[in-house]
Amino acid sequence: MDALTRLHRALAGGDDDEEQPEDSILGDTEGICSLSPVQRVYGFAACLVAGLALMILSLVVFVRPIKFAVMFTFGNILAVGSTAFLIGPSQQLRMMLDPVRVYATAIYGGFVFLALIFALWIHSKVLTLIAIICEICALFWYSLSYIPFARRMVSDLMVKLCDTEL
Repeated sequence: MDALTRLHRALAGGDDDEEQPEDSILGDTEGICSLSPVQRVYGFAACLVAGLALMILSLVVFVRPIKFAVMFTFGNILAVGSTAFLIGPSQQLRMMLDPVRVYATAIYGGFVFLALIFALWIHSKVLTLIAIICEICALFWYSLSYIPFARRMVSDLMVKLCDTEL
């Protein structure tokens, strides 16, 4: 068995004998989009690099918050979505909607949506920047859900740092 195939199975959490449920939203897309493991890694790398490039380039237009928000948000979406190439879109969706991180996913998605609405429709620079800051915080909290006990450690650290009682 090839190393990339083992990596894909380890990330997807599946075995050879497990079947995808047909009644799931994206249960049958794995057969439609049959990329080789190497193609999946290339797709992951391309999306991740494009997302990171957009996020870094957005800093160039930071003085224009609306352009910054659009570039940063789309870069953020590309970077988060890049892992769907490695584990597949259905597994990505299942992991995002896992009870441990469903609230973080909803909050992150809500702030992505709000940042785009504030930037493209309302044209409010202040609201856009607030939504972008909240989006970054929500993505950070969402990312911590993949590391065992990371949320608890960060929560405890913040309580200790912000505690005013001596």
